[in-house]
Amino acid sequence: MIQTRIVANNGLLMRVAEAGTVGDPLVILAHGWPESWYSWRRQIDALAEAGFHVIAPDMRGYGDTDAPSDVRAYDIAHLAADMAGIVDEAGADQAVIVGHDWGSLVAWHAALLHPDRFRAVAALSVPYFGRPREAPTQIWKQRHGDCFYYILYHQEPGVAEAEYDANPEGLLRMLFSSPDTPRYAPVITNQHKDAGGWIGRWGMPKALPQWLSDEDLEFYVGEFSRAGFRGGLNYYRNFDRNHELMENVDPEVKIPALFIVGDQDLVIAGIDREQLEQRMRPVVPHLRHIEWLEGAGHWIQQERPEECNKTLLAFLQDL
Repeated sequence: MIQTRIVANNGLLMRVAEAGTVGDPLVILAHGWPESWYSWRRQIDALAEAGFHVIAPDMRGYGDTDAPSDVRAYDIAHLAADMAGIVDEAGADQAVIVGHDWGSLVAWHAALLHPDRFRAVAALSVPYFGRPREAPTQIWKQRHGDCFYYILYHQEPGVAEAEYDANPEGLLRMLFSSPDTPRYAPVITNQHKDAGGWIGRWGMPKALPQWLSDEDLEFYVGEFSRAGFRGGLNYYRNFDRNHELMENVDPEVKIPALFIVGDQDLVIAGIDREQLEQRMRPVVPHLRHIEWLEGAGHWIQQERPEECNKTLLAFLQDL
C-alpha cells in the first residue's frame, strides 16, 4: 500500500511515496517532466509485492518537495546527489535506480557519479549515448535554427513557466496522450520560434488516453497549480552546465542496465532497435536488455504498465 511522507535529504525537504518493507532490496523510481511520484502509481505496489522496498520521490522542484530558487541548484550533480541521499535516508547500502524521461537522465548520471550507491540502473524512454562533443544547446540551435523547439523555449527563465502556470491543464492535456490519440488542429501553425508558445502547437487531444482518467489528470493539474512549473523547467536550463560538469567523468556506466522504450516515442524518433543498441553498447557495456514495445509512446510506464512491470521485475530478480 502506497504511503507518502516528508524526508530531509540533501538540504531539501522531499516528499516520497513508499511501499514495501524497510530492509528489502531498495528500488528508487525517478519521474520525469512534467510529472510526479504519481507517474509510478502502477509500479510501486507491484514491485513492493514482489519483495522490494520502493521509494518514488517528488523530484527536486516538484509537488511537495522543496524548489530552490537558484537555477544552478538543478544541475545533474544536485539531482544525482538527491538520489544517493534517498539511499542513505532509507538506511540501505545500495539501490537500483529506475528513471523515466528526465528521471532517466538522472538515473544514468546517478550511476556515473555515485557508482558505490547504485547496483543497477533501468531507464525508460531516454537512452544514454555518453557525453556529446558540443554543448547541447548549440547542437539544438544548429539543428532547429529559427524553428520552435521546446527545449530551447525552456531556456529563458520566466518565459515558459509564465505560459504553463497560466494554463497547467492545457499543457498537461496536450502532452499526456498516446501515439494514436486523435487531436484537433493546432492553433499555432507557424513553425517560427517567435510565433507563440508551446501549448497551441500540437493540437489538443479530443479525449484523454485510456491510461489517464479524469481523476489522474486532476491530480497532476493540482500538483502543478500548487507548485508551478519553474522547478522542472530549471532542469532544462542546466544542459550546458551539466555538459561542463561531466567533462572529466568516466562516461561508461559500469553497472547492469535495462532500457525500455516505445517505438513511437518521439525521443528516439528515427532510430530503430539495432541502431539504438549500437549507440548504447560502447558506453553501457553491461546493458542486459532493451525492451522495445511496439506501438507505445513516451509515457510508457503509465501507458503499458503490465509490460513495464514484467520487464522491470525480470531485471530486478535476475540481479
